[in-house]
Amino acid sequence: MNNVEELLKTGNATVVDVRSAAEFMGGHVVGSVNIPLQEIPQRINEFKKMKNIVLCCASGNRSGQAERFLQQNGIACYNGGSWMSVNYYC
Repeated sequence: MNNVEELLKTGNATVVDVRSAAEFMGGHVVGSVNIPLQEIPQRINEFKKMKNIVLCCASGNRSGQAERFLQQNGIACYNGGSWMSVNYYC
């Protein structure tokens, strides 16, 4: 089991969905937070308060971009891929 699966299965993850608000409203992981990719730079202080961040989106592409940006800014996080994959483990 990898770190992401373990965090999700134990309920210790903060799931952040980086899709648009409209996409999020169409379905998301229960308990996840919606912070669209383009808003991340302005909302970086919110991420600094989170623990065990697992990012997700539709396919893993936007969450991968978010992961790189956050890690470059000293924030530990994981790309969980698509929200449906993340949802499978929750």
